[in-house]
Amino acid sequence: MALSREDNELLTRTGPGTPMGELIRRYWVPALLAQELAEPDGASVRVQLLGERLIAFRDTTGRIGLLEEFCAHRRVSLWFGRNEECGLRCAYHGWKYDVTGRCVDLPSEPEESGMRTRIRLKSYPTLERGGVIWAYMGPVEREPEPPELEWVLVPSERRFVSKRLQECNYLQALEGGIDSSHVSFLHSGGLKRDPLLSGSKSSEYNERDRMPVFEIEEFPGGLLIGARRNVDQDRYYWRITPWIAPFFTLIPPRGGHPIGGHAWVPIDDEHCWAWSINYHPRRALTASEIEAMEEGAGIHVKYEPGTFVPRANKGNDYSMDRAAQKAGLAYSGVEGIAMQDASIQESMGPIVDRSRENLVSTDNGIIMTRRALLRALKANREGKPIPGLAASSQRVRSCAIELPKGQRFAEGARHGLFRELETDPVSV
Repeated sequence: MALSREDNELLTRTGPGTPMGELIRRYWVPALLAQELAEPDGASVRVQLLGERLIAFRDTTGRIGLLEEFCAHRRVSLWFGRNEECGLRCAYHGWKYDVTGRCVDLPSEPEESGMRTRIRLKSYPTLERGGVIWAYMGPVEREPEPPELEWVLVPSERRFVSKRLQECNYLQALEGGIDSSHVSFLHSGGLKRDPLLSGSKSSEYNERDRMPVFEIEEFPGGLLIGARRNVDQDRYYWRITPWIAPFFTLIPPRGGHPIGGHAWVPIDDEHCWAWSINYHPRRALTASEIEAMEEGAGIHVKYEPGTFVPRANKGNDYSMDRAAQKAGLAYSGVEGIAMQDASIQESMGPIVDRSRENLVSTDNGIIMTRRALLRALKANREGKPIPGLAASSQRVRSCAIELPKGQRFAEGARHGLFRELETDPVSV
């Protein structure tokens, strides 16, 4: 079932005042890597989220401010400002703001005029957790609990987090993250050669059965999207991908490799941040795993120097290699799991016209996620509960498991999906 143009507009537009924008603003949103604001009184960072241009800085005491980017005086960008003495001072006329957006110094106006006390920039609450600086952009009185996705809770040595610019709407990226059927084609070369994916029986199952059957179960955080493939006459192989509202996904591990995860965060309607996470619940990541991640293996990328723009990008045709495509080393000719996904998703255009799609049974996970988002939009408008907001509803894992035919995956894999911290992932 294709999506109507009206519903496509509802799901893809995230600016202020839009239904989807208002829904996403109810959640804590990944805004920056903590390392981007490493030092007190260091350089400020431009941030764009949900169509809003913001500025982030860490003040003298270590507090983090996330303010609208432009000075209240002449609308100059505060990126040029001086981060000093617990505030950000505009470089144009010296107006200074603290982390709450309050004007704390207005040197060109007498204090007795009262002008300074009436000046305040829009600011958003922030918190630092799991190597990420998070922002809450919704109604102040409805601020939720801090996020408790498992990768946020594990010690730092068990986690690797990166982000990259993706030049398309967040929903295109999210839908790629829950589409297990494309793995048998687009990523077939990488499953054999990538050091963060290879060496497990799951790759054999992906190659042998290219027509998975999807079953979807609701849970308080969102959806459990199960893709089953044949093992033998008695067993199925299941890869179970949680979608945690509004834009988080978890990738089932392969063999003893770490769990993968994503957050697909709208910058504006035509760009998003693709956050990529690898973590292990029980052990530190090895030196070789971290080195592979830093070198762009698995779901990570190499960058243009000094940026979060992938080295292989739209401007250079993703370093397409037709010889590698013909040789079967890279099914699409693009190297690397992350950029194989990004290149395909960006090729649809900034916002794909979903009314022209022809969906089939292997798209059931995508269909059900769209429906869940539309239900969440309606619930948010009506003041009803929305999925994934409570911290307890975020505590889920992905898993890969063999189960007897006839057993529902939500029951047979429950011990792999809802496990305690300090336990190994369930994977094949």
